[in-house]
Amino acid sequence: MSLPEGELRVGWRKAQRSISNGACVEVASAPESVIIRDSQDPHGLVLRYSATSWKSFTSAARRGDFDRIFGASGKTSLLQGH
Repeated sequence: MSLPEGELRVGWRKAQRSISNGACVEVASAPESVIIRDSQDPHGLVLRYSATSWKSFTSAARRGDFDRIFGASGKTSLLQGH
């Protein structure tokens, strides 16, 4: 989804712990939603989520619900049933 130019003037932010290789996303608040973009392509497409969906995602991440998806080897251990 592309946003009209005026909607891109929001306070984009990256995680404090993002690494410096540029492989990260930026997040901004928009009316009744949260928008996400690739930090390497700031004028590219964005994802828009409802505030409720974003809160559910961040809560699950804090709980560690996604920790088993990628093991130390980088393989998808959860998806492979390990």
